[in-house]
Amino acid sequence: MTTTTKHDRLEASSRGGDQSVPARSATRPFLASAHTRKLGLTVLGWTVALLIFFPIFWMVLTGFKTESAAIADPSLIFSPTLESYQAVQERAGYARFALNSVAVAFGSTLLALLIAIPSAYSMAFLPTRRTKGTLLWMLSTKMLPPVGVLVPIYLIFRDVGLLDTRTGLIIIYTLMNLPIVVWMLYTFFKDMPKDILEAGRMDGATTFQEVFFLLLPLTLPGIASTGLLSVILSWNEAFWSLNLTSSKAAPLTAYIASFSSPEGLFWAKLSAASTMAIAPILVFGWLTQKQMVRGLTFGAVK
Repeated sequence: MTTTTKHDRLEASSRGGDQSVPARSATRPFLASAHTRKLGLTVLGWTVALLIFFPIFWMVLTGFKTESAAIADPSLIFSPTLESYQAVQERAGYARFALNSVAVAFGSTLLALLIAIPSAYSMAFLPTRRTKGTLLWMLSTKMLPPVGVLVPIYLIFRDVGLLDTRTGLIIIYTLMNLPIVVWMLYTFFKDMPKDILEAGRMDGATTFQEVFFLLLPLTLPGIASTGLLSVILSWNEAFWSLNLTSSKAAPLTAYIASFSSPEGLFWAKLSAASTMAIAPILVFGWLTQKQMVRGLTFGAVK
């Protein structure tokens, strides 16, 4: 009796072991396929990143070549020289253009935030029947080609004395980025729980105190990412800077365009000037990438 029971237990355990083997073997292909997908996505991501970064890499390399080598020798192995950078500095002062870019980009961003924060607050927490239509109208202005309003804006700026001034560029850049800034802040404010603001009102907080002491600290990541995006867009804007400035208020985008002449493009000098123009914003973007990602994902997971 005891022998039979032990034998039955051994058979049962052996059958249980045989059943666990297929379970483990079925799990292995799943893990292998998941690992393969992850590896494939990693390779695809790096490939896309290299394709996007390669023009910048090629531009930086070309800036260290001579004009003849930039045209005739496309290889990656060459003798680097600072000839193009020296020629760029001798032709035009880099510091003046860079200072204009900094003043215009940060000035327009600050002005856009000062206008957009109360606008987005009113649309998010005090909506009316026209709120949705106003938001759609603001977004539709980004679909209009800038050249369509160039002539009237140029004439207005000429008559009020804003041509070739930092103030004029700050105004036009603010108007250019304001729809995006308002939309982003509106979505960030909409994600905020209204109970916090209502609690502040019950404690006697004014509208200014409600915005400054409750709303802004809680949505600071979203405001920071919006400001960073506005700075980048203003820094890279070329159309208005080329048409509304000539020398005094010209930013780095006009500085790059000055190396295009009727005789043709000087590739080495143009690459050197472009490298010097994008270097500050690349460093700025790299230093603030964590804040940018944090702000853009603000409110995505609750």
